[in-house]
Amino acid sequence: MTAITALFAGLLFSVGLMVSGMANPAKVRNFLDLAGHWDPSLALVMAGAIAVGSLAFLIAQRRKRSFLGLPIQLPASADVTLRLVLGSAAFGIGWGLAGFCPGPALVALGAGYSKAIGFVAAMVAGMVVFEIIERMTAVKRTS
Repeated sequence: MTAITALFAGLLFSVGLMVSGMANPAKVRNFLDLAGHWDPSLALVMAGAIAVGSLAFLIAQRRKRSFLGLPIQLPASADVTLRLVLGSAAFGIGWGLAGFCPGPALVALGAGYSKAIGFVAAMVAGMVVFEIIERMTAVKRTS
């Protein structure tokens, strides 16, 4: 049941990203181009996502288990660290340059957009490098 629910949620999310234009790099870049031909339509998409996410977090904070019976794992810290700020900056720069963020990039790749191939490859490479660095620093901390 969990896998079917996850599949349905992923498909619904993918359709929402396609319909809203979040998987279209040109539309995203126009949204980020405040000095040029600014397209504010994605602000409504983001406002809706923030509203839904905020409601979900409020509900999750009051529960120990999800509606499917799985344990709820919320972030343990709300601290703003240098690591968080640098990661957010890297995310924003990549989003602005490529016009993709991870979810829409995967949707665009699945839809056959060739521009998504390079982004997804770079994203996966960045994730691998991050994991290698994390494991190296974990080993140094324990020794």
